[in-house]
Amino acid sequence: MGVTPFFAFAALFLIVPTLTLVVGAFQTPSGEPTLQNIQDLFTPQIMAAYSISIQISIASAGLGAVIGFFLAYAIVHGGLPGWIRPSLVTFSGVASNFAGIPLAFAFIATLGRVGLVTLFLKDAFDVNIYSYGFNLLSFWGLTITYLYFQIPLMILIITPALDGLKTEWREASAILGASNWQYWRHIGLPVLAPSILGCFLLLFANAFGAIATAYALTGSSLNIVPILLYAQIRGNVLYNPNLGYALAVGMIVITGCSNLLYLWLRARAERWQR
Repeated sequence: MGVTPFFAFAALFLIVPTLTLVVGAFQTPSGEPTLQNIQDLFTPQIMAAYSISIQISIASAGLGAVIGFFLAYAIVHGGLPGWIRPSLVTFSGVASNFAGIPLAFAFIATLGRVGLVTLFLKDAFDVNIYSYGFNLLSFWGLTITYLYFQIPLMILIITPALDGLKTEWREASAILGASNWQYWRHIGLPVLAPSILGCFLLLFANAFGAIATAYALTGSSLNIVPILLYAQIRGNVLYNPNLGYALAVGMIVITGCSNLLYLWLRARAERWQR
C-alpha cells in the first residue's frame, strides 16, 4: 500500500506516455499502421540532427566529467579548508537542476554579443571574442552552456566514489614503494574507472534529452533532435506528430542504452565500496 502512489505516478507520467510514443511512432495521423515514420528517421536531415545532438552530448559530457572529477578530487583529497566542500556540494545541488529558459537568459546576458563578460573583455582588454569566431548560438556555445549543469552533476555523483577509496590502499602502496602516480595508475583509476565511465554516460543522457535550454538559447538555428522533435509536434511548417513520436522513440533508445550501461557500471563500482 505504501508504494502504490509511486507506482501510480510512474504509470501515469512515465509508462503510459512512453507506450503512447511507441504506438504513435508506428501509426499515420489517421491511426493506420505504418513503418514510414521509422524509415523517415534515416533521412539526411534527421540523421544530421542526431549526429549534432550526439556530438554536443559527448563534448559536454566529456568536458563536464573531466572538470567535475578534478574539482571533486580537490574537495575530497586536496586538503582544502573544511568549509569549501559543503559550499561546493550545496552549489552543485542547485546548479545541476538550473536549466531551461533562466539558464539560457543568464548566458545570453553574460556571453551574448552585448553580454556582461563580452563587453568587459572588449572594454578592458580590447578583446572581442566574437571576432575570434566565438558564437553563443552555436555548437560550442551550447556545449559551454550545458557545462553549467553538467559539471555540478559530475561533482555530486563522483564525490561518493572518491570517498570510497580506502586509505589502506594508499598506505599499502606507499609501503611497497609505489609513487603517487603509480598508485593512481594501478589502484585509484582502475577502481574509479567504472564510476567515471558511468558518470560520463549519465551526463551524455542528461545533455541528449535537454530541450528547454537549447530551444531558448538557439531557437531553430541549431538542428538538434529535441528542437526538431518540438517542431514536428508543435510547429506550423514541419507539423507531423507521428514523426515526432518516432524521433522521441529514437531518443528513448539512445538514452535508455546509456542509462543501462551506467547502471551496470555503477553496480561494478559498488563492489569496491563494500
